[in-house]
Amino acid sequence: MNEQPEHSSQLRDDARQIWQAAVAAADSRSAVSHHPRIDSHSLQIAGQTLPLAGIDRVIVVGAGKAGAGMAAGLEDALRDSPLFEKLSGWVNVPDNCLRPLQKIHLHGGRPAGVNEPTEQVLDGTDRILQLVSSCTPRDLCVMLLSGGGSALLCRPVPGISLADKLTVTRLLSRSGAPIHELNLVRTQLSLVKGGRLAAACRAQLLATLAISDVIGDPPQVIGSGPTVPMESRPAEALAILRRRGLYEHLPPGVMKFFSEAVDRPPESVCVPLAWQAVASNAVSLRAAAACAERLGYDVVDIHSDLQGAAAEAGAAFYQQLQLRQQQDAGRRICLLAGGETTVNVATAGTEPGLGGRNQEFVLAAAEAAELAHRTQTGPAHNWALLSGGTDGEDGPTDAAGGILDDAVLARIQKAGLDIAAYLRRHDSWTLLQAVGGLLRTGATHTNVMDIAVALAVPTKRHNP
Repeated sequence: MNEQPEHSSQLRDDARQIWQAAVAAADSRSAVSHHPRIDSHSLQIAGQTLPLAGIDRVIVVGAGKAGAGMAAGLEDALRDSPLFEKLSGWVNVPDNCLRPLQKIHLHGGRPAGVNEPTEQVLDGTDRILQLVSSCTPRDLCVMLLSGGGSALLCRPVPGISLADKLTVTRLLSRSGAPIHELNLVRTQLSLVKGGRLAAACRAQLLATLAISDVIGDPPQVIGSGPTVPMESRPAEALAILRRRGLYEHLPPGVMKFFSEAVDRPPESVCVPLAWQAVASNAVSLRAAAACAERLGYDVVDIHSDLQGAAAEAGAAFYQQLQLRQQQDAGRRICLLAGGETTVNVATAGTEPGLGGRNQEFVLAAAEAAELAHRTQTGPAHNWALLSGGTDGEDGPTDAAGGILDDAVLARIQKAGLDIAAYLRRHDSWTLLQAVGGLLRTGATHTNVMDIAVALAVPTKRHNP
């Protein structure tokens, strides 16, 4: 094992390489192309087997940031089979993910960095509903679902406008509501979420292939579960809104809906269902760990339950790195974490800054590192810390996340920047942009939540 001191730029490069390995493990095209199994007589998909002779059409629908790659992967899987000529479909994707495919149409629903439904999303969702409703008992319907699917598959219930639904989503997001609460509420206001898309289908099988962006890969949460029958009722959504103090701020149409639909039963689903996660955060973490080990690091901590407030999680991640430096002096160590944190921008007052959860995570780690350096705690190590969204997006910014080391920290201190003030304003992008601490990757065409990487190697005084 190389025990010579390493410059922080090498650690930054290693951290990026480890993070990229995690993203590559969730490559959307590869994940889907290797999933269906076809022989001369049958198709195996999502754990189900169908005779080829019994399939008249393969109707593909979908939504999500990974939709373009997933659709291309399904075309790859079926290309040399009789099913390829029976294949057609429509998938809603971000505008910057559009590409020409042979059989499946990709529909641009929103600009990059705008993770909210638009009128274009509504148009695309209407087309998806038409396709699903056209399925007969001799058709196979395949749903391609990935992170961002909730925003890219949207048709509000009658009486609720897109503006109304956006207001509700923004209120919940700004309150720091976790993803399961957000999905539960918006499911109640939707004609497609919570199994309602499945309720419109009459195919012989509705098979969902998903790239999971939720801890634990729960089918009912990923993309708000359009093909998973909803178990919750409007009263539960109403309770969340009241508990978070949001009910009084709801649009009149939404208030009216909840007053009339408190006991509305779930939709009945008649189509046979199958569901399979083809990529996940846990799989990507394992790939990141393997890459770290190839680079000569000992992976001393790895977990896939990263959640809660981004600032608290970022500070805790640096503190864990500091603790492991003390416990593992003399070793090249790597810490990995996966999941998805939240940012409550309501705490910023009337003028929140610009940033995302990964950038705030890294900025909070910088604050913890600044404190540690001031008090000179822990053994001397070179170190680097990175956190990024595997989709290449982090909030309404041009960055995937942030990256930090002693050099970035020194630039913060030299510029006299008050980290705590930027954190209070949730203005992480502005500070990190000023000191070269942004992680920019562009769209990755997948989404398995966030991956955080921390590395430390001993300095010369610990390797005489």
